[in-house]
Amino acid sequence: MDNGSDTVKWVAILTRPPGSVGLVVFRNSVEGLDKVFKTDIDPPKVLLVTGPPGSMKTSFCYALMSEYLKRTGEFALYTTLEETVQSHLRNMESLGIDLSMNMQISDFTDLRDIDQMVGVTEQTNYLEFIEKMLAHFKSKHGTQFKLFALDSLGALYSLMEDISAMRKRMFYFFKMLRDYSLISLIVMEREMGGQSQLLGNEGFLVDGIIHLGLDRSRGKLTRFLQVEKMRACEHSVEKHALEIRKGTIAVLGPIFDTGA
Repeated sequence: MDNGSDTVKWVAILTRPPGSVGLVVFRNSVEGLDKVFKTDIDPPKVLLVTGPPGSMKTSFCYALMSEYLKRTGEFALYTTLEETVQSHLRNMESLGIDLSMNMQISDFTDLRDIDQMVGVTEQTNYLEFIEKMLAHFKSKHGTQFKLFALDSLGALYSLMEDISAMRKRMFYFFKMLRDYSLISLIVMEREMGGQSQLLGNEGFLVDGIIHLGLDRSRGKLTRFLQVEKMRACEHSVEKHALEIRKGTIAVLGPIFDTGA
């Protein structure tokens, strides 16, 4: 991909040289996450991060990625389809979450505007565009490119004119992400009690599902994290309370049923 392309806004972020801060693992990139994951999550992995509105999916992904990059000095790409780069950064700053110097954030605002003006036959192939973008950064950063986030899958589907044969298309899309040896976080809206899939049987195709939910059973709203699936990783399946603090997100202890 051409660095001077004007079809997408990229925030140019200076990348620090790789750090060496002892043994660094993915599972302790959010405080308390090591209570959930007993062994580490190694690439390549494609993970769904699901949940209803207000469950902090975007904030969780960004905080986890930012802290991981701070420790390792590696590189990540965060692609937001539903808001501009500036809006995303303002939201993270309002929560006090550090803006990583090693993360590039892209949005598809320009592409969406262009697609509204051109005919159906000239619509952007968004899956192909994402692949070209990943190839560009893999070529630029090599093995230092470790994390990718897509926010969100539902927004991506809404941009696609042709949604036929989605299971097959998503199978090859997820395979492409694995071929780049990335840990990919795919944000997906999911109503309470809903299934972990939209159009392409995504829950069956991915390597892991991290569900962020809202619990109202104790007379107050409690956010929680639950790992429903994670291949090649030892993990808890209990719901763990999630606390939003200024500048960080913390995973607390398990939420136990108080019913009979």
